[in-house]
Amino acid sequence: MSRIMDLNQRYTRPDWVRRLNAMADSVGGAEQLIPIEGDALVEIACTTTGLTDFGDVDGDWRGRFDSLVASIAADARLHVVGRLMTRQEILRGLRTRLLLAEARKQRPAISEERIDAPIAISGPARSGTSILFELLALDPHGRGPLATEANHPVPADGLDRATLVRMSECEQELWTDVQPELAAVHELRSDIPVECITLQLPSFAGFHWPMVARVPGFALDLAKAMDYHRAVLQTLQHTATPEQAGRTWVLKTPIYLMAIDLLFDTYPDAWLIHTHRDPLKTLPSGISTATLVRWLRSDHVDPDEYGGAYGTLLLLLGVIERRKAADLEPRIIDSHFADLMAAPIASIEKIYDQMGREFLGEHADAIRAYLANKPKGKFGTHRYSLEEWGIDAREARERSLPYTEHYGVKLEV
Repeated sequence: MSRIMDLNQRYTRPDWVRRLNAMADSVGGAEQLIPIEGDALVEIACTTTGLTDFGDVDGDWRGRFDSLVASIAADARLHVVGRLMTRQEILRGLRTRLLLAEARKQRPAISEERIDAPIAISGPARSGTSILFELLALDPHGRGPLATEANHPVPADGLDRATLVRMSECEQELWTDVQPELAAVHELRSDIPVECITLQLPSFAGFHWPMVARVPGFALDLAKAMDYHRAVLQTLQHTATPEQAGRTWVLKTPIYLMAIDLLFDTYPDAWLIHTHRDPLKTLPSGISTATLVRWLRSDHVDPDEYGGAYGTLLLLLGVIERRKAADLEPRIIDSHFADLMAAPIASIEKIYDQMGREFLGEHADAIRAYLANKPKGKFGTHRYSLEEWGIDAREARERSLPYTEHYGVKLEV
């Protein structure tokens, strides 16, 4: 309870959010105002698309969907705005499933698309994964899935790109309207690449759902999420414009550290770029970010549910053995946050050398222009400390030494 009270003091709800949430008091609760009921949502998705086949590229989606809806009702404790955001995402996910299944039915060649040698970025939150992702996606021969196309890989009939961009704002820009502090943590825009959990959302198997809400009863299944991920990339690749054709996919999510084997099972010739940063910086920043994302939708958030202060550290230590066991070291490249910040172009050129991939001067110029328009602190400063998240600096340093020494990570604190 004390940690929850700390969050109430730490974050301020914008007036419009506070007032909308207050509507729940007059109708017997937020669930009465914004219902989230599985059968009703499925019926709406079918009625609004005129379709009934949700596809089977990822197995028993309905069982996972039902477990999600049940856990939202039992455990999530979402406020009015949180329920509205979540209901929209569920409905959009259902509609996307229907449209994707229909597209694959009408064009069987989609399922034959090969996703060749994608470049996947993964590392602890706040270790430079996002900026590296955005810079690699600037490669004239690369392609990161933009938020708009990730949310709407198969647009409904008659919707042009401008309309889709506006539609995507509710799942991108709205987040920072609800909680302005998030802008300093992570830039969300409809026209920049998004990480893979967004593509996996309609599988009702991936990490998006436990990221945004407390849903302990949800049947997370990363293998099925990857099956759906491949289906989305195949669809986007099949419908690529002439300018996009033949480009290498650039992907990103910290979750790949938990599922290195699944990444390579899905894409055997993938490259994995593993980002590194001092855990004394990533641990509190990661907990702060995860807490803030859930705080967008609920007044009841317990940071200790993310595995405690050292949960991410245990994951990092486990990755050392997971990488060895996977026997894929030749396909894994290490990238250090300190190097990327000090010399971004040189760092990326080094990564390309290791992949045997040509680093174009045009790409270098695009990186310079991008960074010039995105200076550090453009959206404010993400403030956090070890102490406020229950992390003892000396203990964290001692426990993280096997990781920092193994990968030669520069210590910042």
